[in-house]
Amino acid sequence: MGLFDAIKGQLIDVIEWTDNSGETMVHKYNMNGKEIMMGAQLTVRESQVAIFVNEGQLADVFQPGRYELQTSNMPVMTALKSWKYGFNSPFKADVYFINTKQFLDRKWGTSNPVMMRDAEFGMIRLRAFGIYSFRVSDPATFMTEVFGTSSLFTVEGVEGQIKRTIVSGFSDAVAESKIPALDLAANYDELGDYAVRSITPKLAKFGLQLCSFVVENISLPEEVEKVMDKRTSMGVLGDMNRYTQYQAAEALRDAANNNGGMAGMGVGMSAGVAMGQMFNQAMGGMQQPQQSAAPAPQQGGAFCSNCGNAVQAGAKFCPNCGNKMAESTVCPGCGNPVQPGAKFCANCGSKLG
Repeated sequence: MGLFDAIKGQLIDVIEWTDNSGETMVHKYNMNGKEIMMGAQLTVRESQVAIFVNEGQLADVFQPGRYELQTSNMPVMTALKSWKYGFNSPFKADVYFINTKQFLDRKWGTSNPVMMRDAEFGMIRLRAFGIYSFRVSDPATFMTEVFGTSSLFTVEGVEGQIKRTIVSGFSDAVAESKIPALDLAANYDELGDYAVRSITPKLAKFGLQLCSFVVENISLPEEVEKVMDKRTSMGVLGDMNRYTQYQAAEALRDAANNNGGMAGMGVGMSAGVAMGQMFNQAMGGMQQPQQSAAPAPQQGGAFCSNCGNAVQAGAKFCPNCGNKMAESTVCPGCGNPVQPGAKFCANCGSKLG
């Protein structure tokens, strides 16, 4: 091998990188102690950006495409280098490939409940979770603010920061949206859009962009969920009468399941029946007017054979219809029927006539 071949073996003429992991955000090209040859070919694929760093200072940034490294397309590097050996002289530089694709299906969730002031329930705590996606929007800012000179940087390095920023922005979105707790489930998309607008400026200072934010679920406190369930049950029942019947049935079920066994069930049934009777009486008193009792027939009188009206003892005509009364056949003392012509009541001994 000649001297020219030995020198050529120390030069790099093709620079490129492909990502097989799907999690790498920054990859530093391995020079293996070699120098880059002026005129070398640089290939930057879609969803990539290549950054040249000279002695720790950010130099040129290359967008997707194929480049032949010359002073014409490396203005910053040209300014940094004296090129005293001519334009074809090799040079040393660190090359970083930045992955600018979207990193999808990242999980987020509230590790602690989020406080919310609700107009109906007051102060309540919410838990929520979902997914989001992000990408590197400004490679230069991302390099200077986040990964620095790391040779390898993955999603794990920024995921913690992004998740905390997302939870903070989501909390602000829930508080500022003023959506009632009972209506949160119907406004997941609106909350997601609001959170994106709130979180994006916070991530921009790191050179990152929040591309999507999805709320999959918001969990209300157990007490609020119980109230919601009761209201739903009342809405299905329709009125208080049916609701009370429902409550009585629930009481019977609970009594049957208690430790008292059949005895407890009997007590529960008795209580349910008593409750139902009391409720029915109360509802009956409100809904149906009480009927006045029919006047009791006066003792010692008779009844008109024509209209059935009660007639005073000894009356010869019915005061209601004027019908002539027959001879009294009722004892004036006890009201018991007596035989016509009898002088004493066979029941009480009262004298007749």
